This record gives sequence, structure tokens and C-alpha cells, in this order.
Amino acid sequence: MSNTSNFRGAMREAKGRALVGPNVIANALPYLGGGLILTALGTYGGLSVLQTNPALFMPTFIGAIIAQLILFFVAQNVAVKGNNSVALPLLVTYSLLTGYTLSGIVNLALRTNGVGIAGIGIAALGCGISFIAARQIGSNLSDQDGLALAKTVQIGVIALIVVMLLQLGFAMFGVFTPSWLEIGISGIGVLLFVGAAVVDFYVLPRSYRDDQYLPAALSMYLTYINLFVFILRLMIALNRD
Repeated sequence: MSNTSNFRGAMREAKGRALVGPNVIANALPYLGGGLILTALGTYGGLSVLQTNPALFMPTFIGAIIAQLILFFVAQNVAVKGNNSVALPLLVTYSLLTGYTLSGIVNLALRTNGVGIAGIGIAALGCGISFIAARQIGSNLSDQDGLALAKTVQIGVIALIVVMLLQLGFAMFGVFTPSWLEIGISGIGVLLFVGAAVVDFYVLPRSYRDDQYLPAALSMYLTYINLFVFILRLMIALNRD
């Protein structure tokens, strides 16, 4: 959920501005694709650790989450300043760490009847369909509609984070989310990040110049990673015994 600060910052930059980077999304797409491939490699590595040395996975998983959070803010700041030669290796490392942290939910999906590898494929396909639809819708939003949708999604994502933190806190005391509530939370998460995908195509060209493709790629990357996670969460919750 690290994209909240990234999204809010882009929102502030976009308000009342005309296009400053009409080609920034096109420039960002190769880096978005590369980041997603690296994430898949990181996930594969995490699954390999789970299978060969499960006792090692949890401490390395916690370490990867901490490193991922720190690296996000460092890489974002460097990328926004335009220091691409430094930002790129940081973002490569961030993508690999993100993949490693995703291996837990991917492993759960693989072990859940009715989800499995097909469900992972469906989640990835859902992200691809969302990208195509979001590109068409978001690129044609008026200023009024774009800012209204962006504000709605921003508030929704903040509320979702609060709910998930509460969910995590209850789980630490042995109180777990019932299936119907998990379905609701996951479904709302899917809707919010589909909305965020649309907002990206409105906000990013108004926030970043064409040469600021790395922070734009990071924003889109976080949108689709979170969308993938919530689609998986929804399918797991729907197929929970």
C-alpha cells in the first residue's frame, strides 16, 4: 500500500494544471513492464525458498518488507529529482523485493481449491483488462471528473488502509476476519485500484514531465500490484472453506 503517499503527491501536483508530460505514460510503459517481470522473478524466488527452506522464509519475508518500505521512499525521491541513473537500480531492487513479499499470498492462492495457477492467471488478466479500459477512460476525463474521481479514490484508499491495519491488529490477538467481511474488503480494494488505474491516466501527464518517466512508472506499478493482490484476495476469500 505504499502508493498512498505517491498518489497523494501526484494529486497535489495535478490540481489545476494542464498537461506537462503528454508522453510520460508512453515513456514509462517499458519500465512498468520491466518492473512487473522482475516482480514475477522475485515471487518465484520467494516460492522457491518456501519449498526448500520454509523456516528461512518468515525472517527473510519480514526483512524484505522493511527494506521494501525504506527503498520505496528513497527510490521515489531520487526518481522525482530526475536522477534516473541512481533511481533505476533502486527500482529494480524494489521490484524484486516486492515480488518476494508477494510470494506469501501467491503460495496461499496456489494451495486454495478453486484458485490455483488459473486464479493467478485470472488476476493478471484482470490487471491487463483494467489497463486497457483505464487508458481509454482516464485519457478522456474532463478536469472536473478527473479531480472528483481522484479525490474519491484517494479517500477510499486511505480508508482501506485503516481497515486493513485494524484487520492486522485483530489478527495479532487471534481475531480473524469472517469470510463475508474479507470478501467485502477485497471487493472494495479491487474497485478502488481499478479506479486508481483510471486516475493514473488523468493525473500522471499533469504531474510529471516527459523525462520523469520513472516516478510515473512507479505510480502505475504500485496501482497494478495492489490490484493484483486484491483480486487474488477476493478469489481466495470466495473459495475459502
